[in-house]
Amino acid sequence: MKIAYVTDSGTGRTISELAADGIISIPLQIMDGSTTYQDMETLDRNACLDLVEHGHVLKTSQPNPGLIEECFQDLKNQGTDLIVAVPICNGLSGTISTMTAIARDLDMRIICIDTYVTSEVQYYLIKRIKAMYEEGKSDLEIKLAVDTVIDSCNTLIMPRSLDALVRGGRLTPMAAGFAKLLKIVPILKINKSTSGRIDSVANVRTYRKAVAKVIEDIHKDNPGEGWKMFIAHAGAVDAAMDLYHRFVEEFPGVDIQVTELVNPVAAHTGADCICIQYFKTV
Repeated sequence: MKIAYVTDSGTGRTISELAADGIISIPLQIMDGSTTYQDMETLDRNACLDLVEHGHVLKTSQPNPGLIEECFQDLKNQGTDLIVAVPICNGLSGTISTMTAIARDLDMRIICIDTYVTSEVQYYLIKRIKAMYEEGKSDLEIKLAVDTVIDSCNTLIMPRSLDALVRGGRLTPMAAGFAKLLKIVPILKINKSTSGRIDSVANVRTYRKAVAKVIEDIHKDNPGEGWKMFIAHAGAVDAAMDLYHRFVEEFPGVDIQVTELVNPVAAHTGADCICIQYFKTV
C-alpha cells in the first residue's frame, strides 16, 4: 500500500525540512492586515516575533484549500492508496475538516488525526506514525500508540503580557486592566480535555507562583522516564533557560528541550510567552 504522510507548518518546520523525512507539509497562513504570509516559508519565526513585538495584530488561517487540493490531486495521480494526515488540531483550525472534504471529493482514503493541539507533538506523531507503518506495525498497534501520546499530552501556556490576547479579541481590555492591576498571571492549557481549545487553569498573583503551579500540575501528570517535554518561548530565551534548569532537577529522566514557539501560537499569545508541552513517547 502506497501511503503519503501529510502535516502542516504547525510543526514549526519548513516544507524542505519535512520533505527530508519523507513527509509533506502544507503551510498555514498568517495575515497581517492585507498581507498574507505562508507560515515558515515567507514568514519565519524571527520575522513573526518581530511583527508581534511591534504590535501588529496577526490572524491565522488554515492552509490555502487550493494548495491542499493540488497536493492531494498530485498524490492521487501518483497512485497513493492512503493519506495519513496530522495537521493542527480541530479546535484551533478548520484544516482537518478541509483535508477530509477534499480527499472525499477526490475519492481518496484519508486518516486525519486530531492531536488536540499543535507544535512538537504534531511533529512527533507524524514521524512516529510513518516509522511504525514502515516497521510493519498493524493498524491497531499504531492506533493504540497514537492514543497513548494524545491522551497523555498537555500544553500549559504562560503569557507574560496580556496585550496580544486583547488585540486578538481573546481577552477584553477591562479584564486585562483588572489583571494587570492585581498582578494576575494567567495559566492556560490546551489538550484533549479542552477539545483542542485554549482554556484557563488558574490565575495567580506572580510569575513565580505561576511557575510553582505549573510544576505542581506536571507532577500530577507524572512525567518521568519515557516522556518528552518542550519549553517553547517567544523571544524569552532567558526565562525558558531558567525553567529548563529547574525542570531538569524537578523531572529527572524526562527528555527536556528548549525551543522557539511556533508562529500560529505566538501570533495570538504575543512576545515573552512561555509554553510547556509534554507527552508520553511510544
